Amino acid sequence: MLRILGKATSINVRKVLWTCREIGIAYEREDWGSGFAATDTPDFLALNPNGLVPVILDDGGALWESNTICRYLAGRHGRADLLPLEPRARAGVEQWMDWQATELNGSWRYAFMALARQDPGFQDPAQIEAGARGWNRTMGILDSRLATTGAFAAGAAFTLADVVLGLSVNRWLMTPLPERPDYAGVMAYHARLCARPAFLEHGCNGIP
Repeated sequence: MLRILGKATSINVRKVLWTCREIGIAYEREDWGSGFAATDTPDFLALNPNGLVPVILDDGGALWESNTICRYLAGRHGRADLLPLEPRARAGVEQWMDWQATELNGSWRYAFMALARQDPGFQDPAQIEAGARGWNRTMGILDSRLATTGAFAAGAAFTLADVVLGLSVNRWLMTPLPERPDYAGVMAYHARLCARPAFLEHGCNGIP
């Protein structure tokens, strides 16, 4: 049985849970992270030296980094629809997964921590405004891409890129930003994802 270590409210844990639901993988999830079991203990750090969730455990041992875990699960279970085998098609999926983990994640941190989490360490008005503006600008890149494909991030078919990006779209929509552009492509994309039971369970369930 696959074990998933991480609290269900974590956006990165939800990537793994959504992927498991799409594939039909049975798993046991254990609550680790803020408010639950500590991730800075020697036992947990032996599994992930970064002290972050999620971590999965199976017969191959421990694996961390959420996007990598999603790729691994799709590959192990032969889901070439989610992660193609053909090199160019696979790269098209992975470039949007990597973009989510680098450019998009990097754009939202200050505004999200201030406005959604209301963290007292992130309350500088100028930085909130700049962060929100940068987040919206980065989301505009996704909107342009979706206007081109008319469907999903990597093209006409749903892939792992949409698992990680769908959760990002949910976070953007649920954070009370001072301004939010009317991105028609993003909104239509969100509606397409809402037709998937796995997204309703793990992607747009009221958790940013």
